[in-house]
Amino acid sequence: MAVVQALAMVRDGVITGEGPTARGRVHFSRMLDSTDASWCARLLTAAAMDNQPVSREEAEALFEINDVAAERSDDGRFDDLFAKAIVHHATSASGLPVPPRSIALSPGTPIESWAPTKAVGVNIEVLEWVASQMRGKRRSNRRLMALVASLIGAATLPLTHLPNVFDIGM
Repeated sequence: MAVVQALAMVRDGVITGEGPTARGRVHFSRMLDSTDASWCARLLTAAAMDNQPVSREEAEALFEINDVAAERSDDGRFDDLFAKAIVHHATSASGLPVPPRSIALSPGTPIESWAPTKAVGVNIEVLEWVASQMRGKRRSNRRLMALVASLIGAATLPLTHLPNVFDIGM
């Protein structure tokens, strides 16, 4: 729970440009910068958390940060971390094995090296939860959308559900 609370502080700092995660630097409201992305990475990969899968609450906190950050100046680091963390959660919540966070969430580790490549064993309810979090957002993470569709297994969803994943009409 401490990680979720700390991620909420990062979210609040992104919203206001103030607070403990923005202290000592110029930070504009609604801007996510490399320091914010580093905060998220450090929190999610702390040694005490390394062998635990990313939790639903942590994933929700990351969706909130993604939603409030209207602008980005982090060279894509948060988007990479965000996609990997959500896939880590979805994979583990489906009962599939995941590597330690320090490996899975590392910028140097390609997600394709550990994420499921087939839909076998992926929990459809988890996929629907991820899709519901992505639906209707003003800022979408194209990498996460592609991973949900291909790596995690859009093939497990009936075709009538696919428009909801991508917020398009059939």
